[in-house]
Amino acid sequence: MSIPENKQRLLARIADDLQNVEGVAAVVLGGSYAAGMASDLSDLDIGIYYHVDKPFKIDDIKVVVEKYAVSPATVTDFYEWGPWVNGGAWMITEEGKVDFLYRNIRQVQQTIDKAQQGEWENHFEQQPPYGFSSVIYLAEVSICQPLYDPMGVLAAWKKTVSVYPPLLKATIVRQSLWSADFTCWQATGFAEKQDVYNTVGCLTRAMKNIMAALFALNERYPLGDKRVPEQLQEAASVPADLWEKVNTILCASPDTLPENVAALKALHQEVVLLSDGLYKPLYQL
Repeated sequence: MSIPENKQRLLARIADDLQNVEGVAAVVLGGSYAAGMASDLSDLDIGIYYHVDKPFKIDDIKVVVEKYAVSPATVTDFYEWGPWVNGGAWMITEEGKVDFLYRNIRQVQQTIDKAQQGEWENHFEQQPPYGFSSVIYLAEVSICQPLYDPMGVLAAWKKTVSVYPPLLKATIVRQSLWSADFTCWQATGFAEKQDVYNTVGCLTRAMKNIMAALFALNERYPLGDKRVPEQLQEAASVPADLWEKVNTILCASPDTLPENVAALKALHQEVVLLSDGLYKPLYQL
């Protein structure tokens, strides 16, 4: 992890201020810097963990934000963004953009526990382009750098998620490839009618499912839809020329829709073969 010196100093100061806020149980560095994918323009993403029965006060977070913001900032209440990205703040500082993300310890623990049992979900309306997968919580825990964790909450979680749950892998692969299978089937009829709205919707929906399956097959937790190619870089089980195929499939026009769908089906079958028998369709379409 390489952070410019000026941002390191800013990060340390903010972390010190946050750990002195009553109700803050842990503070972590997350996002692209923690994942090793940062660029010169990357934000500092800071996770703020709390216990739901004794959370911090939003006004106390506003005090920290106002200390560093050089222009009007946004600070939200809990769960204003939705049920998964459950609040935080955006601010511009002298050293660049900084984001805060609230994380409910009970919710994260429940999500990790469910993942061990092969349970996951995707909340489409949470955020563009494809929603929020519950598995992102495991990804965040896996890559984050604890800055303040007096009770060892993150340390315990990191140990748990260091091994990708076998039941989770099986569930995601089966459900995602079945969803893509069913979507491809629907897309054929839309393409024949030159129905751009519904065909393109199917192309992107199925592609998201295929990517979810590839992450699971490679036992990697996705950090979201941003930089998916980088996240799957050097993964062992991916189709040859994957991103050329993805770009070809998603570059559609009314005249090419049947070809786009055919290419999507071919890619789906490649991933089915990579699943090594883990995927079986629910029905004969």
